[in-house]
Amino acid sequence: METPIFFWGVVLWMTLWGIAGSLLLHRRYVARDMDPSNATLAGALAGAALGPLGIGALWARTPKISGYLTGALALICLALLALGFRLADPANSCVANGAFVASQISNGIIIGVIYGFMALGLTLIFSILGVVSFAHGEFYMVGGMLVYYITKVWFPDMPPLIGILGACGITFLLGAAFERLMLTPMYSGKIDRPVEYGILVTFGLAFTLQYLVQALHGASPVKMPRYIDFPTITWPAEADPVWIKASRGNLELFETISISNPRFVAAVTCVLVLFALLFLLYRTWTGRAMRAVSQDREAAAIAGINPDRMNMLAFALGGMIAALAGALLVQAFSWLPQVGAIPALRSFVIVVLGGLGSLPGAFVGGIIVGLVEAAGTGCIPDPQKAASYIPAYGMVVLTLTLLLRPTGLFGRRFAGGAHGKL
Repeated sequence: METPIFFWGVVLWMTLWGIAGSLLLHRRYVARDMDPSNATLAGALAGAALGPLGIGALWARTPKISGYLTGALALICLALLALGFRLADPANSCVANGAFVASQISNGIIIGVIYGFMALGLTLIFSILGVVSFAHGEFYMVGGMLVYYITKVWFPDMPPLIGILGACGITFLLGAAFERLMLTPMYSGKIDRPVEYGILVTFGLAFTLQYLVQALHGASPVKMPRYIDFPTITWPAEADPVWIKASRGNLELFETISISNPRFVAAVTCVLVLFALLFLLYRTWTGRAMRAVSQDREAAAIAGINPDRMNMLAFALGGMIAALAGALLVQAFSWLPQVGAIPALRSFVIVVLGGLGSLPGAFVGGIIVGLVEAAGTGCIPDPQKAASYIPAYGMVVLTLTLLLRPTGLFGRRFAGGAHGKL
């Protein structure tokens, strides 16, 4: 019993000193008329990592808090937690099996890329419209259902690529029509409380889409077969050990990392589409117009940009991005009308973690959430318990972010209640 007591003692020590550091350092920076936006996070990390020594050092010097400092303190905290976990359960694969750890990290990064990609759509909508779309998870669900119906029901033997493109096109039109009919009145002065109105109408769209699909399709799950198969590769062919080995359904790297075909294909596609989205936003006139509207709607209108058209395009693109994520993952998971609830919750967590309105923040936040989930599920020996705890990890990340850095990793404070900028 000594080892578990020691482990929980380490956790309690880090928690108490983290709370003390966050409170004391914030007051110290405010008293010295310095920027306190990062002091709470840095104080918590310093207290958790080094106890009173870390708090005392920051209290005495009050340096400008940089990402390098907070990153170093975060790594020390992770090392202490890993050491405590190792002492608590030396036989656990999470600390005793290097190959298992490498596999969990790689899979966490891959699923995190997909999470971040889906959160990009939510960030895009919020940045331009100033509305948090509660229908984002339902667009994700509809994208997967449309691929199934296009390729298996309406047009059997249709290539999956056509089904994915069809799902993206239909959800783009759906998003554009909804924004034009239901959200445009927010900007014409017809709505007294536009923020509450935006929440209610997107929430209503979520209910409508979910129960419409359930009424038309039913409650039976569907799943797509793999879109493409890996070619059989062994490289180097005659060497021992083998560095890369691919079969139809899996990719193995260095005989330690195993990646499933559907997730790998989805992650690679998400990265390619991300580059295309960045090209649209930063290298085309339409993208520059969308960014101008996100920064100053009135000034953009004076410059000849139609803000209403940019709003419609942003909401349609955001919904299409979520639908594309669903269309790519329907080959990996069983699909139900309720499947969008958990991904939508993850997207909200990722957007808050990365910073409202920050596209890089959404992507990095998705990878962090993916790694946290991979670590949590890998360190719990019971697979059923590990799977049931997955939503809780996002809530822990969200709670810590709101307490320690409400603006997120890449966010910043905006005067006058302005929303994020692209």
